[in-house]
Amino acid sequence: MELHTLLWGALLSVFPISELRGAIPFMLANNIPVVFAYFYCVALNALVAPLVYIFLSTVHKILYKIYWYRTFFEGFVEKARHRVQKEVDKYGFWGLMVFVAIPLPITGAYSGTLGAWILGMNRKKSMLAVAAGVCISGIIVTTVAWFGIAALSLFLK
Repeated sequence: MELHTLLWGALLSVFPISELRGAIPFMLANNIPVVFAYFYCVALNALVAPLVYIFLSTVHKILYKIYWYRTFFEGFVEKARHRVQKEVDKYGFWGLMVFVAIPLPITGAYSGTLGAWILGMNRKKSMLAVAAGVCISGIIVTTVAWFGIAALSLFLK
């Protein structure tokens, strides 16, 4: 395993756009073993949730002192929370996990954590749901990438 491949895989795992959808296929295309690529990328992508929570909490505390932000937050965000509270209570953990598990653009650890924070979901449960969703998404992406690369190699030989 080459160091630059591992570094690029790490960066792709934590970048908001690529996340697992870019990291795992990159690792597999560079001949990194499937099991290692899965655990490496999933572990790094699962670290996004606590980091995003720390970032959002810190920025929120700083910006909350500003009148226009506080007005926006208390108006828009609190109304949104109130409007969807029943659904959050009903589907919260499982809904967040499924949302993160779907390996499509704008459904990943970043948007899942941001949504959980905006909706005021429990921090520990949210991070657990995001981590579970990342594991499921990793399985899906790894399977598709592995079979896709194997199928492609049939035509290139």
